[in-house]
Amino acid sequence: MNNSNTIYLLLILVAITIVSCKKKDEYHSLDERIHAESKTGKNGGVSSELLLSDSKLLEITEGHHTFLIPERKGEIKSYACTECHTKPLNQIKGNGIQKAHWDIKIVHASADVMNCATCHNGNDMNNLVSLTGQTIDFNKSYKQCAQCHTVQFEDWKGGAHGKKVAGWAPPRASMTCVNCHNPHNPSFETRWPVRFNTEKVKERKDGLEFK
Repeated sequence: MNNSNTIYLLLILVAITIVSCKKKDEYHSLDERIHAESKTGKNGGVSSELLLSDSKLLEITEGHHTFLIPERKGEIKSYACTECHTKPLNQIKGNGIQKAHWDIKIVHASADVMNCATCHNGNDMNNLVSLTGQTIDFNKSYKQCAQCHTVQFEDWKGGAHGKKVAGWAPPRASMTCVNCHNPHNPSFETRWPVRFNTEKVKERKDGLEFK
């Protein structure tokens, strides 16, 4: 086979390869395909803006971190509190409060450490109150939690703790403490796995019998 025939065959092979690649996938890499087919944000690149468009979000800045969190007040069924709490808490204490909040039990800390007034502002029930008497907006209730749960708060600010509203693509939108934890009873209940592992149960049972 002479050189001209060899070159001719090579050109045919290259053409077939190009055509087959284009039919199968018009992109040269997975990364190229992801960026080409993903929705792009204002600054270009992959974005979760479309997924967040139906969510009521607020922008906050904590330290060096700026991100979005869900709006809280609109989700509280009994808000605004002053519709019922027309007097300071110390004036209406024991007069109807138990009937209104009969289903709330504080399982958070010892009664010697925490009660309703630890977090709720008795003189302004539409806001929370810090341990030092500072007003905390219900939309930023994470500031209340951050007073004691400092490690979790730092992790949350950086994005390591807590769920995301849509995904990891920017803009970042993170759930707050109360989106996952009941503030009156924050611990998660112990649950069995979704798939009950009968083999593990058998192994544990056999192990106990062996001892």
